[in-house]
Amino acid sequence: MPAQRHGEQRRQPGRVQLRVRCRTERAALAGVREPALPASDRGGRIGAGRALQLLDVRERPSGARERRTRGARAPPRGALGRGFRGGGRRRDCRSLDACRRRCRSPAVGQPDARTEVNSLRALVSRLGCVAVLTALACGPSPSPEAGRAGNAVSPPIVLISIDTLRSDRLPAYGYEGVETPAIDRLAAGGVLFERAYSHVNVTLPSHASIFTGLLPSQHGVRDNAGYRLDEAVPTLAAELNRHGYATGGFVSSYVLRAGTGIGRGFEVYDDGVGFETGRQLGQIQRAGTETLAAAMDWVNEVADEPFFLFLHLYEPHAPYEPPPPFADRYGNPYDGEVAAADAVVGELIQRLEELGVYEDALVVLLSDHGEGLMDHGEMDHLILIYREVLQVPLIVKLPQGERAGERVAANAQLSDVAPAIYSVLGLKPPAETAGIDLLGLNEAQAGEPLRQIVSESVYPRIHFGWSELASIVEGDLHFIESPDPELFRLSEDPLERNNVIQEERAAARRFRAVLAEIDRTLASPVEDDPETRQRLESLGYLSGGARAAEGPLPDPKSRMGVVADLGRASRLIGSGDLEEAEAALQAVLQQEPQLVLAWQQLGDVLERRRRPKQALEAYRRAFEVSSGDATSAGLKVAELLLLEGRVAEAREHALAVVERAPMANDVLAQAALFEDDLAAAEEYLQLAIAGRGPQVAPLITKLAWLNRQDRFEESASLSDEVLAEFGARSDRGVLGHLYLYRGTALAAQGREPEAESAYREAIALRPELLGAYSSLAFLQALTGRGAEVGRTLQEMVTVNPNPGAYAEAVRALRAMNDPRSADGVLGEALRQWPEAEELRLLAGSR
Repeated sequence: MPAQRHGEQRRQPGRVQLRVRCRTERAALAGVREPALPASDRGGRIGAGRALQLLDVRERPSGARERRTRGARAPPRGALGRGFRGGGRRRDCRSLDACRRRCRSPAVGQPDARTEVNSLRALVSRLGCVAVLTALACGPSPSPEAGRAGNAVSPPIVLISIDTLRSDRLPAYGYEGVETPAIDRLAAGGVLFERAYSHVNVTLPSHASIFTGLLPSQHGVRDNAGYRLDEAVPTLAAELNRHGYATGGFVSSYVLRAGTGIGRGFEVYDDGVGFETGRQLGQIQRAGTETLAAAMDWVNEVADEPFFLFLHLYEPHAPYEPPPPFADRYGNPYDGEVAAADAVVGELIQRLEELGVYEDALVVLLSDHGEGLMDHGEMDHLILIYREVLQVPLIVKLPQGERAGERVAANAQLSDVAPAIYSVLGLKPPAETAGIDLLGLNEAQAGEPLRQIVSESVYPRIHFGWSELASIVEGDLHFIESPDPELFRLSEDPLERNNVIQEERAAARRFRAVLAEIDRTLASPVEDDPETRQRLESLGYLSGGARAAEGPLPDPKSRMGVVADLGRASRLIGSGDLEEAEAALQAVLQQEPQLVLAWQQLGDVLERRRRPKQALEAYRRAFEVSSGDATSAGLKVAELLLLEGRVAEAREHALAVVERAPMANDVLAQAALFEDDLAAAEEYLQLAIAGRGPQVAPLITKLAWLNRQDRFEESASLSDEVLAEFGARSDRGVLGHLYLYRGTALAAQGREPEAESAYREAIALRPELLGAYSSLAFLQALTGRGAEVGRTLQEMVTVNPNPGAYAEAVRALRAMNDPRSADGVLGEALRQWPEAEELRLLAGSR
């Protein structure tokens, strides 16, 4: 809906006159780094010819944060501004604007009959009192919703996932290099599965298998990025919630953010991991102690009713940086992080005991996958699927310590976890699951077929253009399908050094036949969406690429040297040695030009080195070789095209990825602002804000949108709120445009000293932000400091020695009625860049 215009404030005549000149000047603004608003802009602010600056280009797409109080209804998202996420860990409202209205918000309703019955059921479970059960049965009939669990028991359920934890690095599994008293206690009081396996070697798909009981090829989540769990797939949390459980999920990695769909079914889902741009996905994490603190706040609220707690710890995922005292206690940092994770588990157990719920609780401890640790040439876990990556710890502590100390030697899989929980509760699992009840596993009897556990690694196919891998564990045999297949006998060769495929040719043929029967096709979002496919075809991205490659694909294990080179480049980027990182990535791409990941990293490096045109080409190449599947690369192309003022192309690229990347709505909002379509900008901003998660880019775009309507007080107030939410994040370059827009809003209110400070902060954060210099120059002219105008514009062209900066200086000087100085600057620029089209156009307009 059209935005309501605020009334004009009384202004000094001189200010009105200068603002009119600024509006006239906007029609000519077309700087390379900060594209201009159209001439029809009626924002009327000093130096506002840059009101549509491209936002920080390293902000990554994110799903919406899902945080609800039990029993409360989520606030509506109809008005722009709703859907903002505050900086606190637990907020009662989901927008900054709504928080200002919190005192007028309706109170959360009183507990319903289901809550009361569930609380009583929990009490019955703890007391084991038949008399109370009889009284409950004879009492008033519960509501239909409360009765869904039937006569099933309802113990507290705690699922602990310790990311990247190898089973053979725990004392419970025979390792002597670390002490883990809490996990040892769980093993002693529970059932330990000696040979449990993950279905996949990356975090999000593995947790999707844990929650659904399905293989990745069945639930459809195949990678950490670009996939979302379909709402039609039943999940453990949703099923438990349907049967009366309070459900809370608390995660330590951005990979498991609610926007991936993994949080569905949780009434409270805390994914409040500190976000910073320019960091790799797997590095965005928080300490397990912080996650536990948030979890226990929630557990304290629901301890008197049946509850399901999912606690995810990211130790010992790389980078291995154990906190004290574990860093000093262990020479191996991976072991130190394992010990740190164990300490968090120990604190959780202690807190559950203090609440009196531990003894009755069903506690499951597992890991999503293991870690390579260079056993087969890979330090982490993204490529290969040998035993050290697939075999994981799995321990189940039953209520009242039933079956304590038991060890199960039969092969288990992570998709067995959900069926086991359903079994303990007496609930029927969803119709289709790949898993079976863990607690019923026994060794196969003579003559019985052995169980086959299927796993996969598609990361090398998606990100490197190499062959995917598949795996079957059957009894003592482990088969790995690849261009050079392998087969190992685990009992005699647990380190998998001796490939016996020639001796086991019949078994290998049988395993290949089994894998051939499983539809493991990598379903591209492009292939599933005809409209997106047509758009990508029109943009020229479906004519080739890694998916269209002909002939056999490289075997990943033969390319581990390339993985090492990419790791070196990543470390160089992390240390700030961008020149060496660029050289390393160029060398990799000489050997492997189809590497999507390398092209994306190169684009990032070139951006940081302030070479946007080359960065655009690198991202284009990544998007091309992925045949349009590299969503983040496509989003970067859209952002950089907008930076160049190529609005139509930017819009088409954003539309090509918007279904998979909600942050593309922010680019579409900026494109609408370019074309003076405030209504369309508002619609896209609503979507971008709803899906922004911890990213602030859409809020910064909203500042420009408010300024365009002369809503300067709102803009300044919102900038305060964004800064408060941003907090102490280190990636402050994101805020360059915020300070530019903030300066515009403050100057328009007559708060010139604050506006000047904002412009100077914008320049300090983003020296390439040309609009900040010209806006500061206008402010200096307005306040009678003409001598400072020249120094500011000189600084701009000195720091940014390119045609765009000189063109910006020329336009600013012309707008300030100083044509002589403008002509002098233009002449100097044309002597340096006589073919620069932007300068030639300015020369022709004199």
